[in-house]
Amino acid sequence: MTHLAPVATVDDLDRRVIAALQLNGRAPWSAVARWVGTSETTAQRRYKALRERGVLRVVGSLELDRTREGSSMLVRVQARPGRGLDLADQLAVSPDVRFLAVVTGAADLIVDFVARDNEEMMRMLFTDLPGADLITSTEAVAVIRAFTSASMWDTGLLPVEAAAELRPASLASSCERADWDGAPKALTGLEQEVAAALKEDGRAQVSTLARSLGHTESGVARAMDRLISRGILQFRTLVEPSLLGYDAEFMVWLSIEPDRLDAAGRQLARHPGTKFLGAATGRFNLVGHMVLPRRTDLLRYTSDIIGALPGLIASDVTLHLATLKYSWHRMVRAAV
Repeated sequence: MTHLAPVATVDDLDRRVIAALQLNGRAPWSAVARWVGTSETTAQRRYKALRERGVLRVVGSLELDRTREGSSMLVRVQARPGRGLDLADQLAVSPDVRFLAVVTGAADLIVDFVARDNEEMMRMLFTDLPGADLITSTEAVAVIRAFTSASMWDTGLLPVEAAAELRPASLASSCERADWDGAPKALTGLEQEVAAALKEDGRAQVSTLARSLGHTESGVARAMDRLISRGILQFRTLVEPSLLGYDAEFMVWLSIEPDRLDAAGRQLARHPGTKFLGAATGRFNLVGHMVLPRRTDLLRYTSDIIGALPGLIASDVTLHLATLKYSWHRMVRAAV
């Protein structure tokens, strides 16, 4: 069995192309080329090569807590000794798993399950859990609100002015939107189809989507614009953080005093190493996916950043050994 994907390498121009697409996965090639210092043709060629190698993928991602398309459950899993990678293999192929990492610490695996409703979530976790015979314990926390998402992350590899030009005006952290507490809205049938197609290829042209879905270009364009303007559909650039110079990828699991949770979430969401941060249920009510340049940076991070959060009661860190699945897709690993 091959538990882990092949190892990949990239050069500085590749990194700049990735950084531009991280700011806006659907940015015009003219804008990408200007900020990375190359021609449009070269930028497109580099992107195509990275995608064909499985190193890079741009996908459309729905903000689940703002729709009725499902809910997320993060599960910390402990595996039977010596069977963690076997278990990871079984979980990675599940269509219900959006994110999967092999980690160290108080858990062996971190798994993000997505279900349409409570009945389906119960089936996943209690009846049809993949690799159940290899699991010794689980702890599940429901993500109930995102403070920031991976589509908002800035790699820091381009000038700050790049974000101002490349990022769409509608893109804002969940906690900064005026409709932060608005009720979730159901998607129309066409919106669901467009979102599903963009989950596979976030840079697909409207004309291509219209042909594959059997709708008019104007109808598809309007559906996409509605989803983007409402902040429901965002575009993520999937890539191993170590390819961009971030060798420490980890998750933080924090217990915060309930009346300080909003303040702590907003404060931590602003840290440049925060890729995702969400309020959750359970003993850990603030959960984040983070990156830092080096593992040695974790000491100062835990003391100066985590330690300074208002209302902090307890914290835990699970350090990634390998991330096998991002936003539904398996990716090629980076060279160390």
